[in-house]
Amino acid sequence: MPELSSLITFGFIALGMVLTPGPNMIYLISRSISQGRKAGLISLGGVALGFVFYMVCAAFGITALLLAVPYAYDALRFGGALYLLYLAWQAVRPGGRSPFHVKALPKDSPRKLFTMGLVTNLLNPKIAVMYLSILPQFISPEQGSVLTQSLALGFTQIIISISVNSVIATMAGSIAVFLAGRPLWLMIQRWLMGMVLAGLAVRMATEARR
Repeated sequence: MPELSSLITFGFIALGMVLTPGPNMIYLISRSISQGRKAGLISLGGVALGFVFYMVCAAFGITALLLAVPYAYDALRFGGALYLLYLAWQAVRPGGRSPFHVKALPKDSPRKLFTMGLVTNLLNPKIAVMYLSILPQFISPEQGSVLTQSLALGFTQIIISISVNSVIATMAGSIAVFLAGRPLWLMIQRWLMGMVLAGLAVRMATEARR
């Protein structure tokens, strides 16, 4: 199993990423506002399956890569740090748009909702980069099986993401109404998230090899 400190830090990164607007959040909010909470949660089921797919593929791929390439850890570490800085900029850049400002979507069947949630997640580059660039740096071969640690971290991310997105999908309508007349809240949220992600990026880039 990963070290507790690594697991907690990774959990904060996963939380920061799920709170950063992206394709998954925008789709879930749009669907919940347009078709109701049930539709949003069904869509979230498809998103969750996409997480599992990426996690399993990454866990086996990371295991093979870290064992085969001496400098793979450093390459992935810096790649992950750069991506976190990119997400920080996306959060604070001028003209940033709230994911709660969405357009109405047509009503779809539960099967299509689930499928679209899955496809949206599979086509989301943020998820692929997170598993391939960020997750490996929290793995210490001294702590045991690389595969077991990868799966433990992956499930941590999935649990955090599903929990947060469930709340967002359930309360999307209420949150949208609350934020509509409070632009200051949106600005504060964006800057706080940007600073947290930037701080995590610096920590990731400057951390010594495990």
